[in-house]
Amino acid sequence: MTYRLVLVRHGESEWNVKNLFTGWYDADLTEKGASEARRGGRDLLAAGIRPAVMHTSLQTRAIRTAHLALDEMDLLWLPVRRSWRLNERHYGDLQGRNKAETREKYGDEQLMRWRRSYDVPPPPLAWGDERHARFDPRYAGLPPELLPAAECLKDVVARMMPYWYDGIVPDLADGRTVLLVAHGNSLRALVKHLEGISDDEIVGVNIPTGVPLLYELGADWAPLETAASPSPAAQDRVLGRAVGDVDAAKAAAAAVAKQAENKTEP
Repeated sequence: MTYRLVLVRHGESEWNVKNLFTGWYDADLTEKGASEARRGGRDLLAAGIRPAVMHTSLQTRAIRTAHLALDEMDLLWLPVRRSWRLNERHYGDLQGRNKAETREKYGDEQLMRWRRSYDVPPPPLAWGDERHARFDPRYAGLPPELLPAAECLKDVVARMMPYWYDGIVPDLADGRTVLLVAHGNSLRALVKHLEGISDDEIVGVNIPTGVPLLYELGADWAPLETAASPSPAAQDRVLGRAVGDVDAAKAAAAAVAKQAENKTEP
């Protein structure tokens, strides 16, 4: 049996435009981001891909993207499951800071080490910092020790994987097509696991915003190779295939890669 998983990275957010480190801050979508979300829904509809259940993070930009995409498909009634484990990477004390100013303060080498290395987290938030997630009511039911103060991608993999096994795989095993709407780093973490991408290679993988990526998985939950519509991410390293306009998807992935090169990563 083949299992179908669709990944969508949220559209452009307000803090992307302001060039601020976003992380766990709850920024909403821009008009462009909303348009990207709607386009993703239309692309799924045109491709005849009909999700049966949806999973999102607890962050508004992912929830809004999912809502707009489902609205385009007339599927607003779809069952939805949400988890903090699908949240974006926590940028620690960098959260809310301007990226250009941070570069000037710490230098290019240190900033890129924090942002793009696999296992080097940025400086953590202090326990009493008002930006800490323990002051956010959406996390009030979680043990405080689970809430991150800063994360590298390795940390995101560790906190995301339990949800993959306990939350998403059961829906796939029941034969449901799963739509997962999340963030650049939580999706990179899942792609790393699905495809066995090395710690070094995952640094170069970029997930385009608003572009549905379809994975067809086998009985071992590993991706099946498909010849048509290769992924635009990381020079087609990722096996998930773009749904919709492949050239536009490749352009979106290139834009994300350029953001990273120019120190303006979402």
